[in-house]
Amino acid sequence: MQSASRTLHHRRYIYGLLMAGLGSILFSGKAILVKLAFAYGANAETLIALRMLMALPLFWGIYWWQAYRQVMSPLTFRDQVKIFSLGFMGYFLSSYLDFLGLQYISVGLERIVLYLTPTIVLLISYFVLKKSISRLQWYALAVGYLGVIVVFIQDASSTGSMALLGMLLVFASACSYAIYMIGSGEMVRRVGSVRLVVYASSASAFMSVIQILIYDPAAVFVQVPQIYWLSLLNASLCTVIPMLLIMIAINRIGSPLVAQAGILGPVSTLFMGWIILSEPITWIQMGGMSLVMGAMWLLVRNNAPSKQGPNSTKPIDLEGSDPLN
Repeated sequence: MQSASRTLHHRRYIYGLLMAGLGSILFSGKAILVKLAFAYGANAETLIALRMLMALPLFWGIYWWQAYRQVMSPLTFRDQVKIFSLGFMGYFLSSYLDFLGLQYISVGLERIVLYLTPTIVLLISYFVLKKSISRLQWYALAVGYLGVIVVFIQDASSTGSMALLGMLLVFASACSYAIYMIGSGEMVRRVGSVRLVVYASSASAFMSVIQILIYDPAAVFVQVPQIYWLSLLNASLCTVIPMLLIMIAINRIGSPLVAQAGILGPVSTLFMGWIILSEPITWIQMGGMSLVMGAMWLLVRNNAPSKQGPNSTKPIDLEGSDPLN
């Protein structure tokens, strides 16, 4: 009986790791699809509107399935305002800035910059929330940003002066999502992760529609078929499905292990960019990426619940760094 229980636990662990790794890889494919859509003449405003409108029915399907399985408490008006604000910062603004930045930099650099989101959470926690940072965490921060600089220098040599603008836009995207991560901690406990994601993504879809109506109301209806197919893949395969995989993986193996599996994201993006977009891979890129991933791994290990003291910072979940970005 004990052997059967151990086998079941081991199988659950393996499946959880596989789900976390696959979810991270699928999330990373978003940048590839956006780049392909840009090649067909689409703009960031149209792509984010199409992505959110196509993902919205899928998100609500998950919500109705969850609501059928368990009773959910009603939300107060204050909760609704907070969720709308979180949807703006974490899903709409963050995604829009990311899409804008992808016009100027490689998918490899974009993924590495977004992967720094937990370090931004850590810095905000230190400077704004007055939480402590250990010496190891400071070292990890320095190494991570050094890695980004290395990859940026390589990117700028091939994409030109606009690489700086692209990197700053993606970094602003990471900052926007870091604010969402900090603000969503309490709301997740109050309303649940599924309901928060569904309501926040609905707010993002609403704002995306308002934006495209102001920018070009006809743009959503006049794109070539390839853009609609790419947007559908983006909404389903690179947004909703990986979100489900990550959530299931967290329930099976916990956030720290899921966060470590997220290291597959930047690696897979780099190689997908090479295979699909013909973006070059150099030893400088590999070295910079290794610095960033090593730094993030140290942060995750250092923030594991078993290692936290009473004055330590909040655990950093790398798997939460890019749900819709």
